[in-house]
Amino acid sequence: MRNETGSNAPLRKAALAMFAVSYLLVIGGCNSSKPNDRTGITEPAKAPAPPTTDFQKQHQEAEQQFRPDIETQRQQNENEAKQTLDQDAIAAVGLTGAAIKSIAANKKDEALASIERATGKINILLARNPASALIPVNVEVVVIDAAPGDTKVIDQIVQRATDATKHRELPAARILLASLVSELRIRTTSLPLATYPAALQQAAQLLDQGKNQDAGNVLLTAVNTLVMVDHVIPLPLLLAQAAIDAANSQRQNKEIALTLLKTARNEANQSRLLGYLSSDSEYKGLDDEISSLESAIQGKGDTSAMFSHLRDRIAAFLKKHKEHEQH
Repeated sequence: MRNETGSNAPLRKAALAMFAVSYLLVIGGCNSSKPNDRTGITEPAKAPAPPTTDFQKQHQEAEQQFRPDIETQRQQNENEAKQTLDQDAIAAVGLTGAAIKSIAANKKDEALASIERATGKINILLARNPASALIPVNVEVVVIDAAPGDTKVIDQIVQRATDATKHRELPAARILLASLVSELRIRTTSLPLATYPAALQQAAQLLDQGKNQDAGNVLLTAVNTLVMVDHVIPLPLLLAQAAIDAANSQRQNKEIALTLLKTARNEANQSRLLGYLSSDSEYKGLDDEISSLESAIQGKGDTSAMFSHLRDRIAAFLKKHKEHEQH
């Protein structure tokens, strides 16, 4: 599996046109799925790849050129998530760590002082957030792109993961499922207000009783049970959105616009196959709307309003993915 944090090439109209032309140069029978240009697939789960065709090479190069600036997306989401972090909660966790170090160094008074200060921070949090159970203290946003582009390979990996789970070969199943990830992952770590204050109080009591080791264990448990929640944005849907924008800019050239809409449909289908809210009826709605737009492009009417509606629809779907929690 590969974590991508570097910036991809920005979306450019010229590159998009090159991408579309690379499709149009192919004589019939094009594979509707993306070429397998991703790395990180577990070898036992990967079917033997067919010889790479010139079309596949052109498609791969063009996709890399018109792929949206993923690093910009990552940075934007990270900046937004950081706005939710609470400095008092961060300080409380830091003071807990300081208390653990003091206990390990047999500095009881320093440990108690750190716990007292951490408790003060927690009391502020309780007063300020009486209805909140979780207070964010850290966020990490990464791009993970390990999924194959070939739908048949995806199906094979899903089947192998299913078989492994059925036989309780869970480590193998986890490895296989990890190779079906293509997402921007937003992981938020939060301090649980329901349990953290009690842990600080218990640790202080144990220190007063001379039970330093027990106090340290209580604090370690508190730190290790911070709650992590993931929100994800599927990369294929970001690519579908980029293809729709590109088709809109090229709508006067029917062949190019239709090719780009076909790409958008394939990327949306890729997202569904990878299990990103795969049971959601919105995928069917997107496919139907793309079909309607394809028919309209072949006519003579103005399609700008249809493009705008389709883009709003996929943007709303991306937002729905982002708000969906994965513990």
